Amino acid sequence: MKKLILASAVSMAVMASAQADEHSGTYDFDNQQTHQFITFKISHLGYSWLYGRFNDFEGQFVYDAENPENSSVSVTIDTASVDSNHAERDKHLRSDDFLAVSEFGEATFKSKRIVMEDDGEADIIGDLTLRGVTREVTLEAEMLGHGKDPWGGYRMGFEAETEIKLKDFGIPMDLGKASETVEIEISVEGIRQ
Repeated sequence: MKKLILASAVSMAVMASAQADEHSGTYDFDNQQTHQFITFKISHLGYSWLYGRFNDFEGQFVYDAENPENSSVSVTIDTASVDSNHAERDKHLRSDDFLAVSEFGEATFKSKRIVMEDDGEADIIGDLTLRGVTREVTLEAEMLGHGKDPWGGYRMGFEAETEIKLKDFGIPMDLGKASETVEIEISVEGIRQ
C-alpha cells in the first residue's frame, strides 16, 4: 500500500512538472499588431483624457512556469509610430518638445527582476529608456492565459500597466499640473519559439 501511495505521489509530481513545463519557454511578440497594444493616456487640462498608442513595437519574453521570478521580458518601441488619432498633434508629439524621434527613434524596456504577488499577479521591475533617459519602472502585470492556437503554435498573453512622469524622461513640454504623468497599458500575445 505504501508503495502504491508513493508511486501515485511521484506520478502526480511528474505530471504537475510536465504541465508546468508545457508552457515554459521563449515567446516572441505576435508580429501581427492586431493582437497586441501599447496604449497611453494623459489628462487634458484635468477635464478629460487624451488617448494614444504606439503602432509599431516588438519584444520577447521568457517564461519559467516553475519559477516565474526567473522570467524576463524585453520590448522595443518605434517612437515615430505614436498615434493619437490627430495628425497635427502626432507631429508635435514626434518633435523635440516631446519624443524627439529624429534623435531617439526607439524606446526600450528590459526587465531586471520579477516579484510575484500572492494573487498570482507580478511586479516586473526593469529599465525604461525613453528620449535617451533610462529610469527604473515597475509594470504591474497579469497573465491572461495560454494554450495552443489554431495554427499549431502555442501562445501566452499578458497585460501590464505603469505610470511615468514626463519630466523624469527629459520631456521639456510643460502641460500643466494635471498632465505631469502618463498612464501606460501594455497588452501582448507571445508565440512560443
